Amino acid sequence: MTGSRRSPRGGLARLSRDIWKSRVIYMLVLPGLLWYALFVYAPMGGLTLAFKAYRANKGIMGSPWVGLANFQNVFRDPTFPKVIARTLWINLGRLCFEFPMPVLLALMLNEIRMPRCKKVMQTVMTFPNFLSWVVVSSVLTALLSMQGPLNSVIERLGGKAVPFLGNAKIFLPMLYVSSNWKSMGWSSIIYLAAIAGVDQEQYEAAEIDGASRMQRITRITLPNILPTVSVMLILAMGGIMSGGFDQIFNLSNAATKDVSEVLDIYIYRITFQSPPDFGFSMAISLFRSAVNLALLLIADRGAKMMGGSGLIG
Repeated sequence: MTGSRRSPRGGLARLSRDIWKSRVIYMLVLPGLLWYALFVYAPMGGLTLAFKAYRANKGIMGSPWVGLANFQNVFRDPTFPKVIARTLWINLGRLCFEFPMPVLLALMLNEIRMPRCKKVMQTVMTFPNFLSWVVVSSVLTALLSMQGPLNSVIERLGGKAVPFLGNAKIFLPMLYVSSNWKSMGWSSIIYLAAIAGVDQEQYEAAEIDGASRMQRITRITLPNILPTVSVMLILAMGGIMSGGFDQIFNLSNAATKDVSEVLDIYIYRITFQSPPDFGFSMAISLFRSAVNLALLLIADRGAKMMGGSGLIG
């Protein structure tokens, strides 16, 4: 019995040999692991600020503990529930008006039969993703201002200039349209990769049976990429309390504050546009992360209940 047991020293020696045999692969992985360790996991020590009253002269570790006082102050703020509701409303709109667009674009690009035209279209649709929101917002401001070309056309046609940038009713549609224009081409690459993995014999058999192009899309393409769609939907649900800061920060103004101040903008305002209270803002950030995690787990559970593979094993 004693001889059949594996000694810890023998197991370590075997592990060392295996690591040495795969040293090239581990060397490739090492930069990514170091990046995560330095810029993702190490800063998590700052989360303790949510339970402390930060003092700059004492630092994060030396600042006194205040327990849940920061969270109590957050929930007492009358602005906080409004910001939460606004964040949920905008991001649920993103799920409705932005999430399906890359899927539809991938399906349309896949139906283009001329390879050169397909590549050109994909390049054109992907290019806006590499523009920063500073550039995009500057272009939109120039186009939609009161003296911009769009209002000039409206006035020449006999209409009145429309304050697009200062109209709260237009702000949300402008967010969704500009976000789709910028990112749906890049996001469609994931779905195009999933479509490329579909067995071509299924299409050939369906064509022989007389299936139309729309029937091939609905009966073959969509069911095959559904696992990818469900994973992306779960990830989108996990970020429903955050995201879109760059876009909203650059496109919003004082006239649209009532419809544009989401949770990220609220944290920015509390931290940088008023006397800084890092414990207060960290408590909001920790609350946001906890809600995102809960929504991620709920979405994953829902995907499994509907027959999907889910994201978490």
